[in-house]
Amino acid sequence: MRLIAYQDGAGAIMARVMDRGMLATISSVEEFWSAPDTGFAAARQATPGSVTIDQVEHLPPVPLGAHVLCAGRNYAAHAAETNAPVPENPDLFGRWPSTLTVSGHPVPVPPREDHLDWEGELAVVVGNYLRDATVEQARAVISGYLCFNDLSARGFQRASRRWMLGKNADFSAPIGPWLVTADEIPEPDRLRIVTRVNGEVVQDGSTGDMIFSAPEIAAYASGCMTLRPGDVITTGTPDGVGFARQPPRFLHAGDTVEVEIDQIGRIVTPIIPALDRQPG
Repeated sequence: MRLIAYQDGAGAIMARVMDRGMLATISSVEEFWSAPDTGFAAARQATPGSVTIDQVEHLPPVPLGAHVLCAGRNYAAHAAETNAPVPENPDLFGRWPSTLTVSGHPVPVPPREDHLDWEGELAVVVGNYLRDATVEQARAVISGYLCFNDLSARGFQRASRRWMLGKNADFSAPIGPWLVTADEIPEPDRLRIVTRVNGEVVQDGSTGDMIFSAPEIAAYASGCMTLRPGDVITTGTPDGVGFARQPPRFLHAGDTVEVEIDQIGRIVTPIIPALDRQPG
């Protein structure tokens, strides 16, 4: 199944994408993730209404308070291009859920940043509570997969030993174009992942090259914190990022970034000038 969230008068709604792009409403996003087994069962039984996927305002298909855990340096070639050691354990950092956005939503260049960079990644969503879990237990609760772009403000990121600020610029985490349920992707470690800037391929990798799989990352994180339904884990980026190129290359207003992953789809992100007001 392919699931999206969209905005209507009642708030954020979860829906299944049916044939010809027709939407079958399931429930509110918060209700869906409060009881995901019930939500997924309802999605399987849902019938299409009269609205299509192109007629709605898309939202990230996760709850507002979702944890967003991101794995850094999870491809050996990417670690090498950044002159960083390969981590012995998943190297995780957090994103605010407010940075999540959707395909087609413009992302502004941060006002004091001229080193905005791309990172195409595979993201997974946790479908149940997970605490002190084994890898197999973690694998069993991964409910679906999405494309993700970990847009990074490198100037702020590299100005500190902490990555937090450079990884949390406004709207800097496009995700989507929908949540593809895990039963549709039996081999998530064999997916081609491609990033394009203005149509030019800048990253071309395979999730088979990840150092730690998504279940390994989730199991590791669960040894410290409880993962909840709707939490997002991103699995790192292949080599080919902008700051490691010779000469370095960064994103500017007018650029368009695409991240495409086999069996999932493609997200498209236009880059625009810095906002002259607070986001809202």
